[in-house]
Amino acid sequence: MKNKRIILIFLLFLGVYAYAEDVVFQANAPKQAILGKPFQLTYTVNQRSKDLRAPEMADFDILAGPYTSTSSSTSFVNGKRTSSFTQTYTYTLMARAEGEFTIAPATITVGHDQYRSNGLKIKVLPADEQPAAQQNAARSQEEGSTAQSTANASQDNLFIKTLVTKTKVKEQECILLSYKIYWAGVDLVQFTNNTKIPEFKGFLKQELEQSDIQTNIEHYNGRNYQTAVIYQTLLYPQKSGDIQIDPAAFEAVLRVQNRSQVRSIFDDFFASYTNVTRALTAPAITIHVEPLPAGKPIGFSGGVGHFDINSTITQTDITANDAVTIKLTIKGSGNLKMLKTPAVDWPEGFEVYDPKVSNNFKNSQSGTTGTKTIEYLAIARAAGTYTIPSIEFSYYDTNEGKYKQLTTPEYEIRVARGTADTEQTTVQNYVNKEDIRQLGSDIRYIHTGELPAQKQSHLNGFSGNWWLLFAIPAIIAIILFLIFRKQIKDNADLTKVKYRKANKVAQKRLKKAKQAMNDSNGQGDFYEEIEKAAFQYLSDKLSIPLSSLNKENISSILRQKGADDSLIEEVNNVLATAEAARYAPSMAGSKEQLYDATANLIDKIEKTR
Repeated sequence: MKNKRIILIFLLFLGVYAYAEDVVFQANAPKQAILGKPFQLTYTVNQRSKDLRAPEMADFDILAGPYTSTSSSTSFVNGKRTSSFTQTYTYTLMARAEGEFTIAPATITVGHDQYRSNGLKIKVLPADEQPAAQQNAARSQEEGSTAQSTANASQDNLFIKTLVTKTKVKEQECILLSYKIYWAGVDLVQFTNNTKIPEFKGFLKQELEQSDIQTNIEHYNGRNYQTAVIYQTLLYPQKSGDIQIDPAAFEAVLRVQNRSQVRSIFDDFFASYTNVTRALTAPAITIHVEPLPAGKPIGFSGGVGHFDINSTITQTDITANDAVTIKLTIKGSGNLKMLKTPAVDWPEGFEVYDPKVSNNFKNSQSGTTGTKTIEYLAIARAAGTYTIPSIEFSYYDTNEGKYKQLTTPEYEIRVARGTADTEQTTVQNYVNKEDIRQLGSDIRYIHTGELPAQKQSHLNGFSGNWWLLFAIPAIIAIILFLIFRKQIKDNADLTKVKYRKANKVAQKRLKKAKQAMNDSNGQGDFYEEIEKAAFQYLSDKLSIPLSSLNKENISSILRQKGADDSLIEEVNNVLATAEAARYAPSMAGSKEQLYDATANLIDKIEKTR
């Protein structure tokens, strides 16, 4: 019996010790308070406690407290008993002055141990400038019908502001636009019931998702308002000049009390309420966009923000017909979606494929951040030692207000002579490349049976017809050999193949674009096909890799081919419109005009020799 008592006491001690390990002692108060208005400071602990010692609060008057209350609950789930206990200490405080103040942690005793709460920071806002007499007069005007009650929801009591982080920016520099609702003296039931957001013409838009709308108190124009941000988006200006953002329309739902002309003491107990919809307009705002400064470095592709680059290579010692991949990672914040792919200057002796691009972007209030990864694939076709030059990436740094140029290391690749087994290479799991196919032929089986006896003929001489039987097949064979040799030679030059097929490939793209244009759900496919038709055609026709396709290269080669300045200007305009339309369709104008302009441009270039 004595041993059982000792074990029971020991188990109870362990239980109490384990229970004490889970003590949670926490302080809570609003982050904002108004001067002259009381608020509550509470301390909660999840076990029975004693000896609460609150800190000294010299910046606040203690109007009441601490009041102590307890609550407990017990539940059984699947035969398991769960219980909880909460003890609360409540103070009523009022700030003595405006500003930001700190309330130090409090201490409390649970069992034989002392615990410490968290500290708090409270921002005290100034009181409303409207005298109390005027507030009472405003309340008295609410008596009457429902229509009279809604008069309290004036522009001073309920409105929306259009807020932007900057009104003066550079091209492609990020702006955060927010619509913020303010209300005071009204019962706001629902923030927005119906909205009409402007198209943001002249900007590339990236909306921000809002999971929960947070409310705060803000002192504005001498009055304290409840506030909430109800819509946010990132904007990247695509052109210079003054760009106006049109007004936005919202609807708010207010809860108003139905009042009668004759009132009694029972009206407040049996009052009825009505939900009233109020239309709100967020004002327009103008953004002044400055062009990027002069002195753009060579290879500048329009990047604006702050970026870093890093590159790796799969291998530097390979055998002829082996593949090598250079992986370039651009990391940072800014207009990541508008960055063009930097070019890699592969030496002669490499068969180059279109780069594979993958994006991992995230939008937040500070802008678009993430990484852009480009994989450059090439196959070494000849033995030797080759140097891959540095990859150059230039951008405009908004933090320092100047252009920056980043480079990657050079790579030296040693290619050994291949064997017969390595003459055929298959490149897999790589998009945007041409298929490599191996041509085969069937093997004819050798007849193993007895051959029938052939009647021998004796030729005494060769006549003219006999020579023709030998000469004609030989001539045909020579002609076919020359034709096939020319075809093989032409097909071996991928640049010439792309040049010959450029118009045919572009017409297929235009056909797909027209189908998407007639389809109401194919807007994104239309702009994508138009962009590919224009860019891929010029890349193939002018023998310029897609990664190096820019206004300077296009203009230079077209002038060499005898094109006039009007055609060159038309090419640059179509390319700029097609590229921007894919990411900002609102800037593209009519889809029919964009389609016709692209088709007419391809026809004009085909006629230019």
